[in-house]
Amino acid sequence: MRKILFALLLALPMAAFAQQSPVGTWTTIDDETGQPKSVVEISEAADGSLVGTVVEVLQSEQGPNPVCSKCTGDRKDQPIEGMQIIWGVTEGRGGEWGGGKILDPASGKTYSVKMSTADNGQKLEVRGFMGFSLLGRTQEWQRR
Repeated sequence: MRKILFALLLALPMAAFAQQSPVGTWTTIDDETGQPKSVVEISEAADGSLVGTVVEVLQSEQGPNPVCSKCTGDRKDQPIEGMQIIWGVTEGRGGEWGGGKILDPASGKTYSVKMSTADNGQKLEVRGFMGFSLLGRTQEWQRR
């Protein structure tokens, strides 16, 4: 019985940490309309950084099966579903994650990104910016 209790106590901090990490599946919420826009899965890459992939588009001005028409390079005119839109994010100080990039498929622009969890890991504050983090915009995503 003691071994079982000890094992459970050891697992508690890891479970709490897992909820504080951005790793998981998120519903993105448009910062202008307040409406759900897509579902993004954030996972750990082989190098330990975080990447985010669109697994479902919930709302698009292009209708069903939207493509990234304003993107450049390899992403140009590619389906948004299945597209990696976050890459290179690493853990920083104070529970904040950053150092990576985020793509806005609507504009085709790439921004620096910072992320932090809120509400016991149930919300993710995602800030895209150019240059200084003061010059950007923030979305609040909801854990699924």
